[in-house]
Amino acid sequence: MVTAETSQPVTDPTRIGLTKEALKQAFVDNLFYIQGRFRDVATANDIYMAAAFTVRDRLLARWLKSAQHFKESGARTLCYLSAEYLLGPHLINNLINLGILETAREAGEELGLDLGEILATEEEPGLGNGGLGRLAACFMDSLATGQIPAIGYGIRYEFGIFDQAIENGWQVEKSDTWLKNGNPWEIPRPKITFPVRYFGHTEPYQDEQGRLRIRWIPGLVVEGVAHDTPILGYGVANANLLRLWKAQATESFDFQAFSTGDYYRAVQAKIEAETISKVLYPNDEPAVGKELRLKQQYFFVSCSIQDMVRLHLATVGPLDTFADKFVAQLNDTHPALAVAELMRILLDEHGLAWEPAWDITHRTFAFTNHTLLPEALETWPIELFERLLPRLLEIIYEINRRFLDEVRVRYLADEARIARLSLIAEGETRRVRMAHLAAVGSFAINGVAALHTDLLKTTVMRDFHELWPDRFHNVTNGVSPRRFIVVSNRRLARLLTSVCGNEDWMRDLTALRRLESLAEDQGFHEDWRRVKLAAKDQLARWLAAKTGVRIDPQTLFDVQAKRIHEYKRQHLNLLHIVGLYQRIKQDAQFRPPPRTFLFGGKAAPSYAMAKLIIKLINAVAEVVNGDPQVNGHIRVVFVPDFNVTTGQLLYPAADLSEQISLAGKEASGTGNMKFAMNGALTIGTLDGANIEIRDAVGPENFFLFGLTEAEVRQRQADGYRPSDIYHGDPELATIIDLIDSGLFAHGDKTLFRPLTENLLRHDPFMVLADFRAYVSCQTLIDEVFQDSARWTRMSILNVARIGHFSSDRAIREYGERIWKVEPVPIQV
Repeated sequence: MVTAETSQPVTDPTRIGLTKEALKQAFVDNLFYIQGRFRDVATANDIYMAAAFTVRDRLLARWLKSAQHFKESGARTLCYLSAEYLLGPHLINNLINLGILETAREAGEELGLDLGEILATEEEPGLGNGGLGRLAACFMDSLATGQIPAIGYGIRYEFGIFDQAIENGWQVEKSDTWLKNGNPWEIPRPKITFPVRYFGHTEPYQDEQGRLRIRWIPGLVVEGVAHDTPILGYGVANANLLRLWKAQATESFDFQAFSTGDYYRAVQAKIEAETISKVLYPNDEPAVGKELRLKQQYFFVSCSIQDMVRLHLATVGPLDTFADKFVAQLNDTHPALAVAELMRILLDEHGLAWEPAWDITHRTFAFTNHTLLPEALETWPIELFERLLPRLLEIIYEINRRFLDEVRVRYLADEARIARLSLIAEGETRRVRMAHLAAVGSFAINGVAALHTDLLKTTVMRDFHELWPDRFHNVTNGVSPRRFIVVSNRRLARLLTSVCGNEDWMRDLTALRRLESLAEDQGFHEDWRRVKLAAKDQLARWLAAKTGVRIDPQTLFDVQAKRIHEYKRQHLNLLHIVGLYQRIKQDAQFRPPPRTFLFGGKAAPSYAMAKLIIKLINAVAEVVNGDPQVNGHIRVVFVPDFNVTTGQLLYPAADLSEQISLAGKEASGTGNMKFAMNGALTIGTLDGANIEIRDAVGPENFFLFGLTEAEVRQRQADGYRPSDIYHGDPELATIIDLIDSGLFAHGDKTLFRPLTENLLRHDPFMVLADFRAYVSCQTLIDEVFQDSARWTRMSILNVARIGHFSSDRAIREYGERIWKVEPVPIQV
């Protein structure tokens, strides 16, 4: 861990005290001495910053104490390597973890401040695209709460995931300028910098002992500068470190070029370097986007591995014990280059021979796979890789040569298997397979849900499983109950605490089993419904202010909020809505229970079909909401700019959670857990963690529909023909025809044709195959929702039995089964 500047304890109550008076004095001091503001001229951001610095002081005291103790105890440390961290707002989470939320609220009131307004001022750091980055954030929270020494490594993107605006129904991407007002939670570390090499060439040479060595002569060198954020655990004194890297030029201004009038070249190096950490995951369709994305991945991996080596040499000593001090988890394939980079540092910079270097490397890394979609398993063209990272490609070639020699001996030169296992994919364009590099270089490989792990073993990583079955594990994902109940749903949190008798459930979610005894209690039902209705009313008021659309909190809130992608099948949901619209218009006797359909999610900027789905959602909403014959029965709302903050409104308010991906496509999902934790019932397929959630809450408390993964494979093998389903289902046919008619496009019959034609000709995610089962399940949902006691009982039991899906449990499993790390408590 990062060493503390001093071992002397901080005792100033203004800096570390948790009393109301200490908080008030600290706020006043920080507003004046840090912000340089008098109260009567302070802006909302000035006040937020002063509040944040007040809380950060208390985090720093715990963080430095933790770092010092971890250093002195020699504790084994988990390093979590992730290209994304979707953290959400810091202030409220830290107030809760410190146990001072109500004290801070009272302190604010005595100073004439509204804590709610202060919290609303915070700009959310959008350092992730969705589930992957949010999982990393939950894990950092649970690592600290579980008292496991840890460092999270990533990139300090200047511009995070885009802000989503909706213009004429279309997604429009706006820059996410989350740093424009400053970030009070981070601490720049200008003395902790590392060089990162790109381009150039390699050359052999002999060292002083006469050994053949390789030297990388780079064409470009940039510096990575550390920016540290303390991550505090809940109810403990432990605080871990999130270290994000910012790119800067080694020399930011070329004075000679400036002197000769070449003003562009004078700052060119600075621009080129800083571009690397400028924006989260650029559009990688054009070649320049692919190059920048590979630069980003190597940039943060190289800085992180160099930092780990520095820390080890400074606190432990010889590198032969490196894997005893550190274990590094690769969060998907984005950090897979860490395998080759650690080898480069051990070989080229510390003079180790290949065998001991590989032994250290292989014992250091573990790999989490997050996808079964072939397009999401990263590969890089050899031409690009060789030009950008020539030394790493040489190391990867050597790893591959040695690995394939083992495979040949094991399988007696089975050429087909060798080709499948190779780190290099041959073909018209030869490519480096990043998942293969991660698998070969790691001592453990895990999936993130039981079905996902089973499919890993039998599909995309089958050959690796046959080669190394003992390396494979399952650790089902989990989410933080602090963020997604305590922060998101304060009313529910208070009710749960009253039932449990204390707040211990916030660290042990299985304690909510106590709710089962109240599942039939009508008085408790009333309390439960009161909490849900208040959350729905809060969302309705927020939406009216945000979008101008008014919704009735008494209706069933049907929510599908996640990244927009064809495999997540938002268009299946839409087909059902259009079908309801059509039936209500044509059948005066058909009046389903009033329902509000809520969608949220962002489409990748270059993903045309996903953006067309967003347009269709908004187009259907425009027609449905504007039709007085229908809008008293159904309404449709697209919630713009879905992020952690928006999710904190949606999860508590949802009655129904749509988890309707095609079976076998979703690795795990975590939105399913967040909704269920807040009492939403799930309609879902047997996909990802849905299976385990259904097992946990009880099949009778889960709305199941759709093909199984085995049935999907069989239908595909038999030659799936979606047009046959269209012709065989008159209701489905009229729904698709209605979309094609131009009703939802002001008469334009071509606008949504790419979507409907894709469904009829290809339907790669079997929307039409699951349509009839989905509609039947939705009819059952209408029936159950009208039985208030039954619905409430099911909702209570979902929360009571969701304890397994806490990220605290997931971290315990990683720690015990994969990382072999022990909790190290810090005393207050």
